[in-house]
Amino acid sequence: MSVSSSLTPGHKGLVEDWSSDQRAFKDVPWGKVMMWIFLLSDTFIFACFLVSYMSVRMSTTVPWPNPSEVFALTVGGVQVPLLLIAIMTFILITSSGTMAMAVKFGYEKNRRTTFWLLVATAVLGASFVGMQAFEWTKLIVDEGMRPWGNPTGAPQFGAVFFMVTGFHGTHVSFGVIFLVITAIKVYRGDLDEERPGFMTGRKGRYEMVEVMGLYWHFVDLVWVFIFAFFYLW
Repeated sequence: MSVSSSLTPGHKGLVEDWSSDQRAFKDVPWGKVMMWIFLLSDTFIFACFLVSYMSVRMSTTVPWPNPSEVFALTVGGVQVPLLLIAIMTFILITSSGTMAMAVKFGYEKNRRTTFWLLVATAVLGASFVGMQAFEWTKLIVDEGMRPWGNPTGAPQFGAVFFMVTGFHGTHVSFGVIFLVITAIKVYRGDLDEERPGFMTGRKGRYEMVEVMGLYWHFVDLVWVFIFAFFYLW
């Protein structure tokens, strides 16, 4: 008997099919499923932030600050527009490459290479957060920008900037922490032996590395939108 003939027809069959995990999540680890659900909900949050930013910018009557001037760095007495932001973007995109390679070598059960690629990704992520902290310090101390005000133009600029970049930076910071935890577990062989504990998964499977990869790629993708909407527009 074929598989299709054993399924219950109609709405009842649809409910039974999904509730018994026969199609949508067949052989998919629940950690991966829950990560996709989390990322979907997070997508709505970031989308609301960006839509709010566009609405505020298009509706304000006060001149909006020029991002190329606000986020410029002085190098050798010359102001270079968006230099720090370009470096941050390059670092985060590079970290996506190291994360993708970590997933690849993880499924090949190359524990040593996976460990070092996870460490490299965590270091790149921490570098991004450090540069963002420098950017915030420069704007708060040198430029006098606050979440409730901005001396260089529209007061909404500071509120939107700290809200959007702060929320994204929090995601990156948590990602770095979980990357370190995953790297330690890979190094100790917890994923090979299925030792009880947080973020272990099934024996001999490196699914947790892939789950971390999903999260990290999402964080990187969100930054591309923030970069395009906030810094280039």
